[in-house]
Amino acid sequence: MPRSPVDSAEAAPDGETLSALLRRYDGAGDAVSCEPLTQGLLNRGYRLATTRGRFFLKHHLDGDRTAITRQHRVTQRLDALGLPVAPPVPDADGRTVAVIGGRCYALHPWIDGRHCDGGELTAAQCWRLGGLLGLVHTCLERVMRSGTGDRRPSGEAAVPEDTFAVIEQLLTLVRGRRARDAFDELAEHRLIERRALLERHAHRRPEAHAVPATGWVHGDFHPLNLLYRDTEPAAIVDWDRLGVQPRAEEAVRAAAIFFVRPGGTLALAKVRSYARAYRCAAGAGTSEMAAAVHRVWWERLNDFWMLRWRYQRGDGRADPQFPAAAALAVWWTREYDAVRDAFCG
Repeated sequence: MPRSPVDSAEAAPDGETLSALLRRYDGAGDAVSCEPLTQGLLNRGYRLATTRGRFFLKHHLDGDRTAITRQHRVTQRLDALGLPVAPPVPDADGRTVAVIGGRCYALHPWIDGRHCDGGELTAAQCWRLGGLLGLVHTCLERVMRSGTGDRRPSGEAAVPEDTFAVIEQLLTLVRGRRARDAFDELAEHRLIERRALLERHAHRRPEAHAVPATGWVHGDFHPLNLLYRDTEPAAIVDWDRLGVQPRAEEAVRAAAIFFVRPGGTLALAKVRSYARAYRCAAGAGTSEMAAAVHRVWWERLNDFWMLRWRYQRGDGRADPQFPAAAALAVWWTREYDAVRDAFCG
């Protein structure tokens, strides 16, 4: 589930902060403009133009300098292996994290590119996308070292009784709104529908021992974190969630975002091409993929983070994603075998 939302479009750092930052770098020049970027739900990013060039300036909200530095080292190593990443620019002392006014910043090269969802990708591009994610996973295993202190993920899947309680809380909030709109009507319908689905499928909760093989993963691989230049990936960005997780689950989650159609169905032909390439590149077997499909399906069936943001936190930035995501959980349940076959066939 995503961390607490932040306003990615908030005002850029002031001139004094930018001057203090750029003085740390050899040849970075002086700030000309710094524009907030509106895409993305987490962290704060800015398009920074200087007298010497263009950069992406990232404000890391969690402020964990050690973790941020490690992420930077990982992207530097992946870059050396030839993966399309955008490692940070080191300052004059070789450091990649600048702490100014108690805030952590990192300067990255500006990458010209655009975001592409699965609907824009050809079959060949879907194959290359799956192969790229598989390569990320195998390269991460090469560059990471054991003993980093990362907690291994729990095998416990969502408990239906807990989800029922969340549904009731959300229904109370939806029904209590004074001026209901079409979104509220849809939310109430989907909550009631999901409760019935869970009652019918509660016995299918994944067993703890059925966790697929774990490994190092990007942690947030989706269209807004992948830049394309022409037809090829130019940079995988935002490594804040780098960690140890069931690797095939990341492949399934990514596909469920890249290849979901507006009506809440998956483009299964594209999924099949993507998944075959991922399995080849990552060395993932069909049993690993099948377990991942089941666990992500169950996760989606029990997940209400978009409604939590809207009704519990008063943040509606995820609202546009809800109709397709909610419909996907229902469609996936009905077409479970076809979805599993697309990932495993």
